[in-house]
Amino acid sequence: QVQLVESGGGLVQPGGSLRLSCVASGSLFRLNAMAWYRQAPGEERKLVASITSGFTTMYADSVKGRFSISRDNAKNTLYLQMNNLKPDDTAGYYCNKAPPGNMYYWGQGTQVTVSS
Repeated sequence: QVQLVESGGGLVQPGGSLRLSCVASGSLFRLNAMAWYRQAPGEERKLVASITSGFTTMYADSVKGRFSISRDNAKNTLYLQMNNLKPDDTAGYYCNKAPPGNMYYWGQGTQVTVSS
């Protein structure tokens, strides 16, 4: 079973930046479209950004122009560069396969808190 390990979260002031990383075990990472999701307290998990095996990207309207998703297939690693962070970006961030289709088991996620 593929394991996903997210890292890079933290406390940042509004307008700041963070870079999240997600390392996936297994040899099929490069074949799968991958995505970042986030979940704020009391809310459902939502898709933030995705990237196909061919490096085509897609972003939720709320993060377009501020976030950038990328992948390094040689390192089995997915990244999310987050710039101009806002308090509404505060959430737990998770990586997984992009929809549609079955997901891997979710990792522990990484917490991002945007506050002054």
